[in-house]
Amino acid sequence: MTDTVSIVVQPRDATGSRSSRRLRREGFIPGVIYGHGDAATLIAVEPHVMREAVTTGPGVHVILDVKIEGQSRDHKAIIKHLAYHPTKHTVSHIDLQEIRLTETIESVVAIRFEGESKGVKAGGVLDESLREVTARGVVTAIPEHVVLDISELYINDVATIADLVVPAAITIVDDPEQVLCSVLPPRKADEEEEVEAEAVEPDIVGKEEASS
Repeated sequence: MTDTVSIVVQPRDATGSRSSRRLRREGFIPGVIYGHGDAATLIAVEPHVMREAVTTGPGVHVILDVKIEGQSRDHKAIIKHLAYHPTKHTVSHIDLQEIRLTETIESVVAIRFEGESKGVKAGGVLDESLREVTARGVVTAIPEHVVLDISELYINDVATIADLVVPAAITIVDDPEQVLCSVLPPRKADEEEEVEAEAVEPDIVGKEEASS
């Protein structure tokens, strides 16, 4: 997480849902930038600006060099939170947190499962319980993702946070016993699928009866 991407954002004065809806109609993402005890600054960002920023190597963990139009000082910041529209799946709001490159932060990091487990090769099913963890470290040391090699997992084996191999510069702050994934035996996997099918069947039948 060493790349820095420069972006230009617009200041905004109005708050509230009506103002945010107006900004979205005008083609902007409403947001805020805050940090170091300063009052939050309201901003508006063009979607293509954020899209270009997060498609760099570090992804959503990119360090931003934020220029607010009308201000002389730039702000180093990270993306703290992205809110998405429930149906359009577009970014509807963005929170930026101002940082110093030498400070320690906590940030959510994705887990990448690599390899094909021996249990899956034997007919089992990989059940992924957790897709991200919280890492603590200096801003520039937080990675885009951490890797879990699952190739040695056999049927009924479980991998936990304690099994993650992470860079020495960061610490995972979540419970080390929390399960990341497991390999289910074929019979158990089939039973779970049957239970899920049975759970939805009454609704389907009800709809058919209602329509007949």
